[in-house]
Amino acid sequence: MRLVVLVLVLPLLLSAGCSDTDTASPDGELAFLYAEPDANEGGRIVDAKGREVLLRGVNVNAFVEYWSGNEFPTVFPFTESDAERMSEIGWNAVRLLLSWSRVEPEPGVYDEAYLDRIEDAVEVLARNGLYTILDLHQDAWSATLAARPDEVCEPPAEPALGWDGAPAWATFDDDQPRCILGGTRETSPAVTSSWDSFFANEPGPGGVGLRTRYANMLGHLARRFANQPAVAGYDILNEPGAFSPSQQEGLSALYSESLAAIRAGERAAGGPAHLVLFEPASLWSAIGQGPPLDFVRDDGVVYAPHVYTGGFSGTPITRRAFEIAVEEAASFDGAPVLTGEWGASPSRAGPDGDGYFVDHQALQDEFHVSATLWTWRESCGDPHKVSDARNGANPPVPWGEFEVDCLTNEILGEREDLVRDLMRAYPRAAPGRLASTLYDPATGSLRVSGTHASPDTELVVFHPAAKHGRPTIVSSSGLRDVAVSDAPGGAVWVTGRTTAPAWHLELE
Repeated sequence: MRLVVLVLVLPLLLSAGCSDTDTASPDGELAFLYAEPDANEGGRIVDAKGREVLLRGVNVNAFVEYWSGNEFPTVFPFTESDAERMSEIGWNAVRLLLSWSRVEPEPGVYDEAYLDRIEDAVEVLARNGLYTILDLHQDAWSATLAARPDEVCEPPAEPALGWDGAPAWATFDDDQPRCILGGTRETSPAVTSSWDSFFANEPGPGGVGLRTRYANMLGHLARRFANQPAVAGYDILNEPGAFSPSQQEGLSALYSESLAAIRAGERAAGGPAHLVLFEPASLWSAIGQGPPLDFVRDDGVVYAPHVYTGGFSGTPITRRAFEIAVEEAASFDGAPVLTGEWGASPSRAGPDGDGYFVDHQALQDEFHVSATLWTWRESCGDPHKVSDARNGANPPVPWGEFEVDCLTNEILGEREDLVRDLMRAYPRAAPGRLASTLYDPATGSLRVSGTHASPDTELVVFHPAAKHGRPTIVSSSGLRDVAVSDAPGGAVWVTGRTTAPAWHLELE
């Protein structure tokens, strides 16, 4: 069943102040994005001119309320210099992590000071040409579910660490043990019980169901950010712990209710429909398959599995991982695909690595999938690193684009090999539908083509010229006024305007 939204999306987009140089163009402001599903050819994220937009970027966890398990801060602050460097790398999107526990610290009470900080970060990112995806993040349900000081766990179980997500007032764990098996945080009975209560919409404070409170919270966010084009959309719930049939049914209901609340908030504020990302259960990150149940939805949704295939095991990424993601998206009328998290140990980057980062991005190009890397900068106080230390990493090695000494939590500098692997040429806004994208990371050559383009529509390509040298335009067809101009950090923009529905550009 489909939710009929009586909103004419395109007129709203055009009336929202889109300039003649809109999303991802070298000099223009960011514009509203929307989804265009296609069950046959695959869905796309598009702008008001009908250009296909690839969102490529990174996760930022600076605003998460994590459990604290050692003497170090759980996160590093986010600054304008971070956004500037992201822009130089070539990214145009950040998946910005929020904690429900901070958005709604008391039932029905929203922390506007916290949301002011989020809004400031959105503005900083927008100034640097980066969209924001607001991600309601959780890991193992809540920071409140660490083992109690007197917790006794029968071997081989061990005391659980705390993580992040729900506020204490929404955590109904039925006083279950806070113990885990095999180091897997989701095996904690307290975590499982909390998910059961949430998905069953168990009444909480004031007699309001927990799931209902959550959807209302998303509606509040949507109303607050309804008129901000730099907010690309909302990721409803990170890696939901929905494993049993009843939990899967509850997740489907949550998605229906959350989408309705988001759309109601947008309408109340007079804003257009933003992208709404929905994820499969967290098991997808480990096994690489398993879509959620269908739900009442509109055309503005984006399927967002986390394509970590091979990332944890040390094995290669495979084409099949992307094929599965696209096949599963087809069951939702061909929703666009955005992998909200992907990545691996930074040791796999550079000439001494195995090419995982380069290969993953090549598949992103081949399947025209948007993606945000895990992660930008990781503190040694992050529960992920506390967990690594417990499991024998001494000291643990943070992921992200920065070396961090876990004996002191000092940032030692940028990981040059990793950043170099992440810098690549790609079309940021492609007229019509992208047909093919082929980038050679060794030489910097790029071949990109598209079809179904409207006349006189701008193509915008990012190229990391500082990595390869300034590119030469080898050939083009269906384009006029093809030109190269400077971009931040020694990179360049390559732009042109369409003269035919089919177009092609080749750079070396």
